[in-house]
Amino acid sequence: MSRDCDSLPENTIVVGCGAAGVDFLATVATYPKPDDKIRSTSFKIQGGGNAGNALTCTARLGLKPRIISKVADDTQGREILHELEVDGVDTSFMAVSKEGTSPFTYIIVDSQTKSRTCIHTPGFPPMKPDDLPESNLLTALNGARIVYLDGRLHETALVVAHEAWTEASTVSKALVCMLLRLPNIKFVIATLGKDGCIMLERCVNEDPSAEEVVVDKLLESLEMRKNGSTHIPTCISSPVTKLHAEGIGTVCSRLYIGTAKNIPPSELIDTTGAGDAFIGAVLYAICANFEPEKMLCFAATVAASKCRALGARSGLPYRIDPCLASFMQ
Repeated sequence: MSRDCDSLPENTIVVGCGAAGVDFLATVATYPKPDDKIRSTSFKIQGGGNAGNALTCTARLGLKPRIISKVADDTQGREILHELEVDGVDTSFMAVSKEGTSPFTYIIVDSQTKSRTCIHTPGFPPMKPDDLPESNLLTALNGARIVYLDGRLHETALVVAHEAWTEASTVSKALVCMLLRLPNIKFVIATLGKDGCIMLERCVNEDPSAEEVVVDKLLESLEMRKNGSTHIPTCISSPVTKLHAEGIGTVCSRLYIGTAKNIPPSELIDTTGAGDAFIGAVLYAICANFEPEKMLCFAATVAASKCRALGARSGLPYRIDPCLASFMQ
């Protein structure tokens, strides 16, 4: 990862491949029991899908995203395309089926528990590699700084899974395993919802004198340094060290713990798409050459902003939002 924080990411091209659909969001006072009949307290129809949400986030932050996905030529499909285009996402490389149905999701948001339940209906016919000719693919990738895959297109996800799959017993061990199995990866991040995230960054220039430390024990020591009294996202990091995962191996790297932003219960509306917002913010941070500590706090701030509104996109902040001012200076 570059360390030049003076770089301006505006107009940087990113490409995303994955899900784009429609979300039907109904807020209820409490989740219904079987055979209950209840009324919603609010309702919204909005674009959704992991790739669609993450790329919308990058567009509002100032990047130039292109999306590769598939919809049908129906009312929902046309609205999916329109909403993405209004936000500045290039839909030129979307496949549009003359027949079939576009993907959609019913989402029930429980106001009492602040949880959401998703019932997804995939689009038909599903996207296949042949839906995107090679010439179009090369054009889509031309000039792109980053390519983001959300794993929804299972043929691609299967290839990734064969390479990255790990049966490690803890998250921290799994991150070590992924760095060892994928030697070209610079860092890996595991999001933990309200508990923040964990990031492992590879050290390119290994220090032979660096101490070997058990990764789970190092994680425990970093956890003890958290400041529970602050409401803003923070990041705690270890020195560069040789991190060992029993039964897996050792990698020279730095471990980071990022905390989530503490949102008062009265302001927490809906967590739908919070992970997509986090990813979109990370994509921006990479293009802006943010330091890892700044990147994780920035992504947590963007995700928290999203949670203050119903749906995956309503609360996504624009780059001029006051909550991002300290990061954009």
